[in-house]
Amino acid sequence: MREPLLRLYRERFGAAPAAVLELPGDGSSRTYRRLVGADGGTVIGAFGPDREENRAFLSFSRSLREIGLPVPEVHAADEASGVWLLEDLGDTTLFDALREERRRKGSRLPRPILDVYRRVLEILPRFQVEGHQVIDYSVAYPRPAFDRQSILWDLNYFKYHFLKLAHVPFNEERLERDFDRLAEFLLNADLDHFLYRDFQSRNILLRNGEPWFIDFQGGRRGALPYDVASLLYDSKADVPSRNRDALLEHYLDALETHVPVDRGAFRELYRGYVLVRVMQAMGAYGYRGFFERKPRFLESVPFAARNIAQILDEGLSVRIPEIETAFRRIVDEWAGGGELDDRGTGPIVVVTSFSYRHGYPHDVGGHGGGFVFDCRAIPNPGRRIEYRDSTGLDADVAAYIEGQLELGPFWEAARSLVDTQVAEYLQRGFTSLTVAFGCTGGQHRSVYLAERLARHLQERFPAVRVRVIHREEPAWPRPAASESPRPERAAASS
Repeated sequence: MREPLLRLYRERFGAAPAAVLELPGDGSSRTYRRLVGADGGTVIGAFGPDREENRAFLSFSRSLREIGLPVPEVHAADEASGVWLLEDLGDTTLFDALREERRRKGSRLPRPILDVYRRVLEILPRFQVEGHQVIDYSVAYPRPAFDRQSILWDLNYFKYHFLKLAHVPFNEERLERDFDRLAEFLLNADLDHFLYRDFQSRNILLRNGEPWFIDFQGGRRGALPYDVASLLYDSKADVPSRNRDALLEHYLDALETHVPVDRGAFRELYRGYVLVRVMQAMGAYGYRGFFERKPRFLESVPFAARNIAQILDEGLSVRIPEIETAFRRIVDEWAGGGELDDRGTGPIVVVTSFSYRHGYPHDVGGHGGGFVFDCRAIPNPGRRIEYRDSTGLDADVAAYIEGQLELGPFWEAARSLVDTQVAEYLQRGFTSLTVAFGCTGGQHRSVYLAERLARHLQERFPAVRVRVIHREEPAWPRPAASESPRPERAAASS
């Protein structure tokens, strides 16, 4: 992008920039630079590889700017080269400000940030209603409306990039029927408004305390509830439920100054749009995290899982039993999200059992490190008829494994490595370690060893917090309850 961008800058400002500074990416394929002029003035240079998406952004930017909405000015564009120059709004997103205020004040939604959210929700209806009057939907990308096809794309994004990649079990036929039922319900909404599409805290910049809006290139014709659901259920922003309810009412007050609102009907449809937005976001986390191997995106999943838990508690506005079952499995595995065994104050050790048939477990710590031990050299109890419906949690299976000569050397080697690492982590103040045991089915040997290591760590290192995840547990026969206490366990999906 460098040469076309420099050429565009010279054409617009009459001289080359004094400096070009690289800016961090946003998870998309677009790249950004800050160009600094000789007088210290700055603009943002952007490159997008998709011409249709670029055309939508540039067209929407100019239209929204013309009606006085706070979006960056487009100084110049070379659509053939895929580059453009934008007004520099600074680097502070609403999410950045929220995180900093939380750190300083210890509140989940400090008053200054709550006031910004209220201001944002006063502006949103202008995008949706006034913007709808000026937007050229013929350039909308990839579709002119958030219609049935768009809804099903989002739901299948969730299926293929989260449910399948995270090994959450589901019945495909029943899931597809639920998708059709949910889409039918959502299409009861009036679609004659501008849908911003990615209306969330990282796409709102704060300049002198006022919100400015970016990244609306996915906008199209659609329903009013979608964007407010996107903002209030933005996963890592983690807006408390009591504030969500009040902010939704504030938005509806603002919306009523533009169009008549049936609040009961709006809230019912809003709950459905919350579902599709949360599923779309989880599809994105799965694609970026599991497929593209960018673990920072998986950091959002526990927050989304806690949102799902709240949605389930409140009840669904449409009957979608297979989606609900998948949701409950996600909540079981992910909703703890770092809130592990708090008996200790030292590092968190997450110990996982898994089946190699389903691939390696995901990196719950986000750092990509830790141990993976292959225990398939130990004789497999699952090959014996009497143990096929048992698991490594059962006493007879444990006794069988403990009777195998191969166990002793394996256990001592694995235990010694982990002990050494944990002792070092305690001394150096490190925060998390992952240990995984894999076997053929993820039911017997790996489960036994994960449980044994967890008990050992809690006995030897009382300061350590331990969590055990048996990834394949939903597919097991139900084990007999163990009479001995175990570290915190979380069922995970296969």
